[in-house]
Amino acid sequence: MPSENVTKQVARAASRLEELPPEQWSIYKRVMAAARERDSRFAVGGGFATMIYSGRWRETKDIDLFIMERDRDRMIKILSDAGLDDYYEREPYQRHWIYRSYKGDVIVDVIWAMANVRAVVDETWFEGPKVEAGGERFALVPPEETLWNKLYVLQRDRCDWPDALSLLYTIGPDLDWRRVVHRVGEDSGLLNGLLSVFEWVCPDRARELPSWLQNELSAAPHTDFHCGNDRANLLDSRPWFGPLRDDEPPAPERKR
Repeated sequence: MPSENVTKQVARAASRLEELPPEQWSIYKRVMAAARERDSRFAVGGGFATMIYSGRWRETKDIDLFIMERDRDRMIKILSDAGLDDYYEREPYQRHWIYRSYKGDVIVDVIWAMANVRAVVDETWFEGPKVEAGGERFALVPPEETLWNKLYVLQRDRCDWPDALSLLYTIGPDLDWRRVVHRVGEDSGLLNGLLSVFEWVCPDRARELPSWLQNELSAAPHTDFHCGNDRANLLDSRPWFGPLRDDEPPAPERKR
């Protein structure tokens, strides 16, 4: 269950959802209402959830609906019936973890796994706080899973760590850190890196996080790996280090 402080932050920030352009909000409402009528469960995550948790608003023309993989085809049918088209026709994207739909300039993404397939959506992704705005009521992806998901978006042309830092600043002390550490698992070094940056940027706020956290992450065992692609591929499948060899063609551009 979300803490009282998180619940208050969500209620305070959610009131601003009605500031979205009417056409954009009407499409979101249409899709959410249709999903509810057909018993297709979803939770709103991504940048949309981050804006609500952190209270830092920015222009966005998309919404991420996280679902169980078994509900993928049903949700795609809901989007089609609501008048949205497959974004693949406009720009190809990876289909193994996401379905992108659009109408005009508005995009609705349906997601059932992390982009790096480190994890798939499970029951806990639907346990976040409820949002009421504009006549709609929907669940957010919990802040712990939101942070976990954004931890891996560290690419040469896109980085979600600023969102992650905003989450830490706003609601970091209220997170279930045992749950976060369990979720991150053997990738604890990545979380430790984020927390080190946060401590450097906001030392006073960082001291409000659990005292055991960084000591436990620093002491976690690290499995051996070859510096290059083993873990880097969890962040970006394109080559990270050094110039390409003559026999090593560049990896294809990674599309959402």
